[in-house]
Amino acid sequence: MCGIVGILGNGPVADQLVDSLKRLEYRGYDSAGVATLEGTHLARRRAEGKLRNLEKLLKTSPLQGHIGIGHTRWATHGKPTESNAHPHATARVAVVHNGIIENFRELRQQLEKQGAVFSSETDTEVVAHLVDSYLAIGASPEDAVRQALPQLRGAFALAFIFTGHDDLLIGARKGSPLAIGYGDGEMYLGSDAIALAPFTDTISYLEDGDWVVLTRNSAVVRDELGVVTVRDTLKSGASSLVVDKANYRHFMAKEIHEQPEVVGHTLARYVDMATEQVAMPVTLPFDFKDIQRVSITACGTASYAGFIAKYWFERFARVPVEVDVASEFRYREAPLRKGDLAIFISQSGETADTLAALRYAKSQGLHTLSVVNVPTSTIARESEVVLPTLAGPEIGVASTKAFTCQLMVLAALAVAAGKARGELSAEDEGRLVHGLVEVPRLMAAALGTEPQIEKLARDIAKRQDVLYLGRGTSYPLALEGALKLKEISYIHAEGYAAGELKHGPIALIDENMPVVVIAPFDRVFEKTVSNMQEVAARGGNIILMTDAKGAAEATIESTVTIILPDMAAAFTPMIYAIPVQLLAYHTAVVMGTDVDQPRNLAKSVTVE
Repeated sequence: MCGIVGILGNGPVADQLVDSLKRLEYRGYDSAGVATLEGTHLARRRAEGKLRNLEKLLKTSPLQGHIGIGHTRWATHGKPTESNAHPHATARVAVVHNGIIENFRELRQQLEKQGAVFSSETDTEVVAHLVDSYLAIGASPEDAVRQALPQLRGAFALAFIFTGHDDLLIGARKGSPLAIGYGDGEMYLGSDAIALAPFTDTISYLEDGDWVVLTRNSAVVRDELGVVTVRDTLKSGASSLVVDKANYRHFMAKEIHEQPEVVGHTLARYVDMATEQVAMPVTLPFDFKDIQRVSITACGTASYAGFIAKYWFERFARVPVEVDVASEFRYREAPLRKGDLAIFISQSGETADTLAALRYAKSQGLHTLSVVNVPTSTIARESEVVLPTLAGPEIGVASTKAFTCQLMVLAALAVAAGKARGELSAEDEGRLVHGLVEVPRLMAAALGTEPQIEKLARDIAKRQDVLYLGRGTSYPLALEGALKLKEISYIHAEGYAAGELKHGPIALIDENMPVVVIAPFDRVFEKTVSNMQEVAARGGNIILMTDAKGAAEATIESTVTIILPDMAAAFTPMIYAIPVQLLAYHTAVVMGTDVDQPRNLAKSVTVE
């Protein structure tokens, strides 16, 4: 989602604002802007498109203010134009905003009746005019913000600067993340620690409903009731992170290739490799024997990780599992049994729909467990149990290493559940853990298919539609493969359970339709081969992803066969994710799309 930065500095801050915004590019955006206090007035520079356009504007029309706010916008209300870009301002106040003001229409009508003149289509501009309406009648900046915040309905993070106040920066959050950075005679606000890493490693996170008044030497935080409170400060590791592409053309390529390492790091957190036993890093506040049903909720790629985990929990622990898309779960008021377990999966830990689902589950008395890549995120802080992935910063908008790290955590948890419920013996646990320990090595071997996939991508790039098929845990991976191709290459693709082919999708098959079949040699392999025969009989171009035994047993001529390493069937999705990701990546490269920041998408979706 949108990125926010605010700086109370001791010198010109415009360049610092832009540099910090560059670290937030991974969130996805379509315009950018900064505002600084230039003597007695507020000045803004805004531009459509990438940050380089804003940089060019600042070179020809520089800003010298020592206090400022910056923003990268992902359009929600109004087109991505300069007039809709943030910051939004009046003569007295400028604001940047992440989130959605749900009641902006009512507020706008009210403010227009009072004489406010709007120059954009955004919901954010109402915030500037609402605060300005209190400043106009003599309120201090602090009082103006205090009176305005309760009138805003929705999810938001806000940062304000004010005319005539060169030592004042105010921030507020409700639903969307916002962090305070503490410097030496300087203070900062940012959407996350990565944005603040060039300036400080000492940060604190605002809680939901908090707002903060910053000067260069102080930070006063108030909660939703206006009571002064103290939020813990911590040392961020973000300053030590090198967020660059290394020798890769795109962040996505780098992150695909990082998977053996980061999945290995995650594995080491959850498994005792010496004894080949699962070793949860925290004590679970519930007994899996008492759990009658598990509910898994997530969005996008994370939901497919949950779908794969459903197979694992049901097979290893013999516990029923429901998987829901968070945006549906939060509104359908699902009946839940007090004392059962709800699992929430999110790379950022800030996904608005998933957070709302978490809060609903808590209200129904469920145990809550989150699998997140940011252990200081809102979802993590509000969960009863946090199981972090160790993927590191994922810059590419299309999730790759976060997905496979989520799978590793969920696999370990499913094995732990099976052992706790008495469904897995010590021997079973050892066999499954041994399979998990092999995953990083097998992922590295799977990366060896890249030259073959790169060649295949030249053909896929010429097609308008692609079908993905799989059975068992390969079915959710087929859904993920189709999503990846759509996300970054803009080719229409669909994933289906292979057995559903004859119930409709088979009508699409002709000689122009590539059909990617994900089929490790497992207990349903023969059934998948039957579906491949149906495709072959209709002239479809089969791209088979299997192992050596599967390739030998397929008995059907495929256009391309991608051979993955032999492995136990239980955890194939983590290995087969590699060629699925590589196919989407190289197809997008051939087509010349913006691989790391595909159109219309954002990394962290903090609005509905």
